Amino acid sequence: MNLSEDFWNKKYIDNKTGWDLGAISNPLQVYFDQLEDKKVKILIPGGGNSYEAEYLFNKGFTNVFVVDIAEEPLKRIQQRVSDFPSENLIHADFFELKGTFDLIIEQTFFCAINPELRPKYAQKTHELLSEKGKLVGLLFDAKLNEDHPPFGGSKDEYLTYFNSSFFIENMESCYNSTGSRQGMELFVKMIKKECIKKTSLRRS
Repeated sequence: MNLSEDFWNKKYIDNKTGWDLGAISNPLQVYFDQLEDKKVKILIPGGGNSYEAEYLFNKGFTNVFVVDIAEEPLKRIQQRVSDFPSENLIHADFFELKGTFDLIIEQTFFCAINPELRPKYAQKTHELLSEKGKLVGLLFDAKLNEDHPPFGGSKDEYLTYFNSSFFIENMESCYNSTGSRQGMELFVKMIKKECIKKTSLRRS
């Protein structure tokens, strides 16, 4: 399965981006509007055109990072939002990324990678999150495609990847999905499990 950098760059250049909403998704906008700490360090992996990063930046969030294996969408973000820090637009493979983040936002990246990499995705997000870090976003709750992205899945499948290393605060049907995605998404909010264990010890 060819999901290389060239594959994704060509998708953007040829405007074959059917997954792209052209704007921030409603569930994530609602979630972002509840965030108060404008200094929280946020990563959007496989961000693509990343209207989420644009929205956060325009609301005054100062530590928003986008990583994508394809360079083309990163160039487009810089063109749309000329003040966005260029050093925060990371042209790299997510699975090779280093650093620590307080919040990782999932929006169409998980469904775009080879499904064989899903356990590795769970491990990598856990590795990149700070002690109190959270993984928040949207996962498709539908079968979708088997030989090309977007790849679907189900809550039961996703739990097998995340249960061991995350406390699942929320993984339920999304009530405010955008347009045609209604009834096809789960809103997820997961907390790095070490944080839960340490909090429990302090309370005991």
